[in-house]
Parts: sequence; structure tokens; C-alpha cells
Amino acid sequence: MKNSSDINAINDKILKVKELLLELEAQGEQFPALARNSKKALVSIKMLELNISDIVSLEDL
Repeated sequence: MKNSSDINAINDKILKVKELLLELEAQGEQFPALARNSKKALVSIKMLELNISDIVSLEDL
């Protein structure tokens, strides 16, 4: 298992990707395919959050 600082760095990247995808989804009004594909990618990001971000949250307790 990676050390705590590695996991925190990975978590930060996951959160950045999520933020960018949410921005793209919001801009999807003009491009419906962009909104749909952003939503699909957010589902994958949710899985990463369940795997990594939840571990980080537990470490903060």
C-alpha cells in the first residue's frame, strides 16, 4: 500500500478531475454530448473516490 502522502496526492488529483468534469458538464448546454459524456466520466470518478478519497477521509479522523 502506498504511504499517506502518496494517497493524499492521488486524492487531490481525483478531486481536480472531478471539478473539471463538473465544469464541462455545466457547459454542456450547448453540447449535449459533452454533458452526457461528462456524467459518464463522473461515475468512474465516483468509483475512484470510493476507493481512495474515502480512505483519506478515514485517515483524517
